[in-house]
Amino acid sequence: MPDLLIELFSEEIPARMQARAAMDLKARVTDGLVEAGLTYSGAAAFHTPRRLCLALEGLLAESPTLREERKGPRTDAPEKAIEGFLRGAGVAREDLSVRDDKKGQVYFALIEKPGRPAAEIVAEVLESVIRNFPWPKSMRWGENSLKWVRPLHSILCILTSESGTDVVSVDIDGLKAGATTAGHRFMSPAQFSVTDFEDYAAKLKRAHVVLDAEERADHIWQEATNQAFASGLEVVEDRGLLAEVAGLVEWPVVLMGEIGKDFLGLPAEVLQTSMKEHQKFFSVRNPKSGGIERFVTVANRETADDGATILAGNQKVLAARLSDAKFFWENDLRIARAGMSDWTDALANVTFHNKLGSQADRINRIATLARAIAPAIGADADLAEQAARVAKADLSSEMVYEFPELQGLMGRYYAEAAGLPAEVAAAAEEHYSPLGPSDDVPSAPVSVAVALADKIDTLTGFWAIDEKPTGSKDPFALRRAALGVIRLVLANGLRVSLNADGGPFAVARDAVAERDGARADTDDLLSFLHDRLKVHLRDEGLRHDVIDACLAMPGNDDLVLLTNRAEALGAFLKTEDGGNLVQGFKRANNILSQAEEKDGVSYEFGADRKFAEDPTETALFDALQTARPEIDAAMAKDDFARAMSAMAGLRAPIDAFFEAVQVNSDNSIVRRNRLNLLSSIRSTCLAVADLTRVEG
Repeated sequence: MPDLLIELFSEEIPARMQARAAMDLKARVTDGLVEAGLTYSGAAAFHTPRRLCLALEGLLAESPTLREERKGPRTDAPEKAIEGFLRGAGVAREDLSVRDDKKGQVYFALIEKPGRPAAEIVAEVLESVIRNFPWPKSMRWGENSLKWVRPLHSILCILTSESGTDVVSVDIDGLKAGATTAGHRFMSPAQFSVTDFEDYAAKLKRAHVVLDAEERADHIWQEATNQAFASGLEVVEDRGLLAEVAGLVEWPVVLMGEIGKDFLGLPAEVLQTSMKEHQKFFSVRNPKSGGIERFVTVANRETADDGATILAGNQKVLAARLSDAKFFWENDLRIARAGMSDWTDALANVTFHNKLGSQADRINRIATLARAIAPAIGADADLAEQAARVAKADLSSEMVYEFPELQGLMGRYYAEAAGLPAEVAAAAEEHYSPLGPSDDVPSAPVSVAVALADKIDTLTGFWAIDEKPTGSKDPFALRRAALGVIRLVLANGLRVSLNADGGPFAVARDAVAERDGARADTDDLLSFLHDRLKVHLRDEGLRHDVIDACLAMPGNDDLVLLTNRAEALGAFLKTEDGGNLVQGFKRANNILSQAEEKDGVSYEFGADRKFAEDPTETALFDALQTARPEIDAAMAKDDFARAMSAMAGLRAPIDAFFEAVQVNSDNSIVRRNRLNLLSSIRSTCLAVADLTRVEG
């Protein structure tokens, strides 16, 4: 079985496209080969800035011969039908055989497709893959009709077996496949031939090309951390930047440079963001002070001066970038120390949404809502309102204009510079959180109040103007805002009735309505929040039917209450008593519902012990009389685990009752009493959760 090696050598491929391109090359080539009948034992794809590589092991030398027997029309069928069958099967009439069938004599054709050599199939598949490669962006060059991400210079395509190495004949617009490639653009530009993958990888390494992207990334990180450690420093970890930088170099040379003393007073986050976004530098931190003091850059070649010239050039460019940041920072500090009024006033001229007013209008709504929320979550109302009014002031700052990703964080720096309370400064930074499912959730009361107000205002505002998510479209990130509300409430254990009169939804709805009269349907908004909560809880391991059973209960706008109830019910149903009790409840409910429908009455008037004829009836009366007060007491304290435990005590008496007693007795008084007893079972169980929604 031969091995296949493919390399597509081009000008530099953007780093963000390399990994996906290697995966696409592997998937499309292997799918095409398998579809043509060529199987293989293993495949691996690689990428560097200038090449995509695919190596296949254990490829079949040729595709197998395929034989197919196809049934045709009857022998007495119209001539045109027979001719159509011959064309479809690709055979002549004399190649047909005749067999007896239940419908008479029928033509059969034996279709044989002979196998083809691997080289022929590989050539066809590779040409199709290259011509139809799914680059996000591509280009033509010269008079070439071929489109590639950058000009494609060469194709290496060889099959290696025990008999030797053969070049696969591929010719795409004059670009012919061969057995040669080239090394590093500057350090080893000469071409060389290869015989198989091992030879290819070894020669590339000698030609200053590290083929494996993970190997390049590991080398960069190891060398960077070693150099930093030698100076008593540490590299700020950034896996995304590491992967990107590994895609920019074929021969990584790690260099550590210094940041000018004039710039060390900048916030560490500013230094880190500027170096990452503009220069693709890693930040090097002093673990004692927490400040960013140096940087790591990765060159693509070795130099005679050990990178001194490269470092000098990078430091010069970095100084120019940081000079701008320093200028912005100093200007912003002057405005912050003056009270930030220039920034907050400017937000009146910034439109949030044409139907929801300016950023200043929105800040007023958030401030009102934050003040209303604060007492319920133990926050100081004055501080919450103050924090809400300055939290977005940094949107007008020059630093955030230059580095939008620093909004919030810069707000904290500016609030501290303005001499505002620490709680207010913290809220300025934290009120955007959490933005995603893995973000940290604020816990400081003032931060939580402002963060909740920010997200609830967003939701009620867009609900008021009927701009809701549809399908996969969510242009205003409302699903993310809803998840943020859920995580803020649950992580902090906030007992807040969101949709109650005078609650957060009502306050936010009325604040929006004051502007143009648009009123949000908060019941619909609560349903949307419930949908996001269901997704969140399912991710936590709770069954959807358990969540539905709890959503049907009163107080479902208290997300903590709702979640605690669902968790307790989920744990209860995992027990033997829980599963059996649900079955007993459903049996009781089914019998009762059928009887009520048939009789046209409701059996909710209470059963009488004196009409019990069987000891199991008496035992069930006693169990219900014992359990119901305990369940009610537990529910009054929101102690769902205790309520479930009390309900579990009903399992045995209910099972015994149904084993011994026929509910639909011939005695109408006994029947009515037993149906009323079933009604007691139903009402007792439904006091905890809507068990009718539980599956199983």
